Amino acid sequence: MNLFKKIVSKLTNQPEEDDKQSMEKLGDSLKNADLDYKFAQLFTHSGGFFNYCADEAEALQTLNQIVKIEDIQNIFCWDKELQSFLNVVKKPYTSEMEYSNDAAFITCEYLIAYDGRIMLSHNNILHYHSSKLPNKIIVMANVSQIVNNLNDAMGKIKRNGNIKNLTSISGGKSNMDTSSTTNTKLFLLLLED
Repeated sequence: MNLFKKIVSKLTNQPEEDDKQSMEKLGDSLKNADLDYKFAQLFTHSGGFFNYCADEAEALQTLNQIVKIEDIQNIFCWDKELQSFLNVVKKPYTSEMEYSNDAAFITCEYLIAYDGRIMLSHNNILHYHSSKLPNKIIVMANVSQIVNNLNDAMGKIKRNGNIKNLTSISGGKSNMDTSSTTNTKLFLLLLED
């Protein structure tokens, strides 16, 4: 890539073509791989932190480590089941987004193996836009939520009824907010069903 294109892509906060091509090459090389392996590879390639957890006890340990290492003090979490995890690790949380939240602990709709994205909806982030989430996002999901591509996810969503506020995030960047200059850290705790 020539120097001019690199400078323009940095100024406009657009991914460089080399990054897009390497993601496409990685995706092509994984086309026959298992969905969970393909998702994990593409998710981490895009900058996400992937954590496989065999059970809830391991997920709790991993969550505790993330909270300590990232020095997380106040978490946005409105899901009652996830709040029980935060009660165990003794971290304060709010069920509504507040300015003081330095992390979000949420669930997701689907994990898209095709490009390593995580699909979110109103069920996960309420009425908030993904760009309004804190800079550290911890997502808990199950292996059964991995789908091949966006079409598969949308088909399942249509069968489940009307879902609002659909968006997707990956490795720290939301596809809805390319103008953001913040560095989001995206952690995934993937549980066996």
